[in-house]
Amino acid sequence: MSIIIPANSATGGGGFDAANSVRFDDASSDYFRWNSAPSGNRQKFTWSAWFKRSSVGATQILASASYSGGDEGYLFLSGGGVLGWQSTNSGDGNLTTAMLWRDLSAWYHVVFSVDTTQSTATNRIKLYVNGSQYTWDGNTTQPNQNQSLYWNVGDTYYPYIGRRNGGDYFDGYMAEIVQVNNAQLAADSFGEFDEDSGIWKPIDVSGLTFGDTGYYLNFQDSSALGNDVSGENHDWTSYNLAAIDQTTDTCTNNFATINPLDNFYTPHSLSEGNLKQTTDSTSGYAPNVSTFALDEGKWYFEVKYVSRSSSDNYNLIGIKGSQVINTNFLGQNNYEYGYYSQSGQYYNNNSGNSYGASYDQGDIIGCYLDLDNNKLYFAKNGALQNSGTGISITDPASTPSGYYFFAAGDYGGSLTIVNEWNFGNPLFTGTDKSDANGYGSFEYDPSAGTFDSASKDFLAICTKNLAESG
Repeated sequence: MSIIIPANSATGGGGFDAANSVRFDDASSDYFRWNSAPSGNRQKFTWSAWFKRSSVGATQILASASYSGGDEGYLFLSGGGVLGWQSTNSGDGNLTTAMLWRDLSAWYHVVFSVDTTQSTATNRIKLYVNGSQYTWDGNTTQPNQNQSLYWNVGDTYYPYIGRRNGGDYFDGYMAEIVQVNNAQLAADSFGEFDEDSGIWKPIDVSGLTFGDTGYYLNFQDSSALGNDVSGENHDWTSYNLAAIDQTTDTCTNNFATINPLDNFYTPHSLSEGNLKQTTDSTSGYAPNVSTFALDEGKWYFEVKYVSRSSSDNYNLIGIKGSQVINTNFLGQNNYEYGYYSQSGQYYNNNSGNSYGASYDQGDIIGCYLDLDNNKLYFAKNGALQNSGTGISITDPASTPSGYYFFAAGDYGGSLTIVNEWNFGNPLFTGTDKSDANGYGSFEYDPSAGTFDSASKDFLAICTKNLAESG
């Protein structure tokens, strides 16, 4: 199978499996806070986490500690993609990388490893990304020897994950967050390179000695997302996060999202881990597309049509054989297919074709893409349209990209449409159907129904399915 695979995403079975992550939305001010006054070794510790960003352009905080007087230290990602450590105390040092970390389809692993007692300055703060140690750029300063950093401390504000005292909320996904106190550890305490693919992947960290301010957040308890499973009982309190923000999009099974970097008509806004799409109320019709592009196999996703701002019912859901290069609506070209809400027609090559029922706010549209037979199917609230007779589509090899992306967008007027996309990690509750391989959580069974091409076992769009079924 040919596919665009996001970098640094474990794709195979076997080994350790990171079951869950948490989805942070910066617009909702999602974060964790440690609501106690930790007291531990501030000279020697290691912090490790996996993350997938949902946006660039603004500073985002991975973790921080703040004092009520305004002093703070934080591990951050700049809007341009720089990863660094910054503190209001000059003795703590200020460090940044020359590399940029801005692939919004990929999972990254960061290890922030500290021992300020080291006599060699460059050994005091080490940074590892995806298993490799990175050299800080030439404009950075290591902390003073024996410095106690602004970390693991707090009085009124306490430590945070996903923000600092001044805001700068994280936008994206985090998994497998670990802190080990009293030890400066390398990346191989938390991950390893896969012997077949060479991809960096997590390992079981439960055997580590976490120490007096150590913790391990694996997010497997949706009713208590900040539960510490290290045995140290250092639980974190979540703010503006709910059970629905627990996902199975992780560093060992990376799911598709909407691609924020392929947003030709930039007034369209994306949120909630790039699963919520709000179209702009102008004449620009360009859709948004998925981060994964496919040319083989059977694949499924759902879109919940949440709302529209006017009486115009102009929603289009379907597939597109290229990235977005103009403001055309979905279905205006011959390698695009859009199921139209107002009429139930599907649009292709700028022409409407009789197909199924109209749909509206509150309806969930299932999209089934069969690239083994080059057929496309849609369902409205679980009911296959057109009696299960599929739409014959252009072979992906004949499209401009050689692949198909999943896509959705509006069709003109001055309305705003809100869609929630579900590639297996929904924003809407009540989903309990997985695919034939046991992945994803959908409102409707991806393999149910009678299809004219005898297609069955449509799968969630995630890297485990690509590895096991590709």
